Amino acid sequence: MHNMIYTREPEYERNFWNAMRGKGKAIADIDKGLNKDTGTFALPNAADNDYAKAIIVESLFRQIATTAKAYDTSFTIFAKYCSDLAKFVPENGNIPIYESADDFTPYKIENWKLAALIKCDEDFVHDAAFDFKKYLVTRLARNFGKAETSGFITGTGDHMPTGILHDTAGAEIGTETSSLTYDDIIKLYFSVKDEYRSKAVWLMNDKTAMTLRTIKDSAGNYLWRSIDDTIFSKKIIISEFMPDIAKGNKPIAFGDFSYYWVVERRTISVRPIYEKFAANNQIGYLAIEFLDGKLIRPEAIKVIQIS
Repeated sequence: MHNMIYTREPEYERNFWNAMRGKGKAIADIDKGLNKDTGTFALPNAADNDYAKAIIVESLFRQIATTAKAYDTSFTIFAKYCSDLAKFVPENGNIPIYESADDFTPYKIENWKLAALIKCDEDFVHDAAFDFKKYLVTRLARNFGKAETSGFITGTGDHMPTGILHDTAGAEIGTETSSLTYDDIIKLYFSVKDEYRSKAVWLMNDKTAMTLRTIKDSAGNYLWRSIDDTIFSKKIIISEFMPDIAKGNKPIAFGDFSYYWVVERRTISVRPIYEKFAANNQIGYLAIEFLDGKLIRPEAIKVIQIS
């Protein structure tokens, strides 16, 4: 799917957008872009590039995680845990050799399907003044972006990515508490090794953020630095998919999210649906994306567990 030269051809692009607008038999002219497994068609190259830019804006994790492409049928990430360090040695002295045979941990990447079905009024689709191409790409990016963020946070690993809050394959518990205090945030901060704190960020929802904004130390200084929205000089990111402060929940995550890998498995593809929504003068669009997500170094991100 990733080496589709024909998606760059002007003829394919023209026929693709004609098909999306329901014009004539244009859909028969884009059969080269058909994904037989899903019945959807690959985006033209220009639209695919626009989507790649839009999804970064809409998907929170694509802004802080590591994104990779793996369009092969199988793929494995090898995560390296190492303790090797450079050392000073005397002239003609022995060079220390670090045994690293057990440092590599393999993570199998799956091929999970993410689907979105949206509808557009035909009047807009056929309006020459309406930028339908931009609208469709942006709307798909918005839908997929929210769904991706949800999966990368709360995903179970069963037909979806493995989220950072997963009990066994997600972030490690940095500290446990029955109610959030200034000291609890300090404990969470220092539970993350210094090598991961340099690029670390905080992740929480709005309700948790509101609670943290009111917390002060013994001298009356606020924990939250309002001038730049940081805690201990680390950026705070808000997501509606992080849980509230409640027993059994993990409402705050802190660490280096670049160790969470978002892996694209196929390019996005779309299929127009005419008949089903014709009575309402609408055209439906089924879009499919294949991807996976895994935290490849659990110690890089720590969470607070509410007991």
